[in-house]
Amino acid sequence: MPQTADPEGPIGVFLLDDHEVVRRGLRDLLDAESDLTVVGEAANAREAIARAPAVRPRVAVLDVRLGSSGDGGDHEGIEVCRELRTRLPDLACLMLTSFDDDEALFDAIMAGAAGYVLKQINGSDLVSAVRTVAGGRSMLDPGATARVMARLRGPAPSGPVELEKLSPREREILQLIGDGLTNRQIAERLFLAEKTVKNRISSILSKLGVGRRIQAAVIAERLKERPTGQ
Repeated sequence: MPQTADPEGPIGVFLLDDHEVVRRGLRDLLDAESDLTVVGEAANAREAIARAPAVRPRVAVLDVRLGSSGDGGDHEGIEVCRELRTRLPDLACLMLTSFDDDEALFDAIMAGAAGYVLKQINGSDLVSAVRTVAGGRSMLDPGATARVMARLRGPAPSGPVELEKLSPREREILQLIGDGLTNRQIAERLFLAEKTVKNRISSILSKLGVGRRIQAAVIAERLKERPTGQ
């Protein structure tokens, strides 16, 4: 019976993959680390959505593509990410896939995923990725991310209503998020306390209706292409 992760103990990880051998390999890999423990697993989306909230993991490692090709499983893991993040806002989802798919990466970012790595990743790097997202940081494959960010410089949205909710200072911070600055760097740039920046970013995310910093960065990136006055 899966156990609930102790926030003061090892990092609890939930696994979703439709291949038993892959799940077993991931479990063995992660359970071998003293600071990680697999608290539950699932073979399909329905099991994951039913089981994960009960064990409250800090990280969910989710296979992007579930089911055999052609049966509707394409990118279903991303929908699981979106649903679990709704139920568990503090959950960090690490997407795992065999395919270098820019469309899936973009969708994963917008679903609130904290990381996206290819299954070709070696074991030590995957363990490191789990620790990274558990610590609240993003873990995205550099090559794929560069291509997606290039795509984001395409046509911008026609003025989302949410942006009108931001104060001038919040818009300034949003632009700096889009430039890739950390909280500390933003604080230094704007002569603010780092805690103030953190609070402002939380407000920005809430007003934009997104759950993660990287989603705000996506919006900021698109806004760079908007004509002045729009």
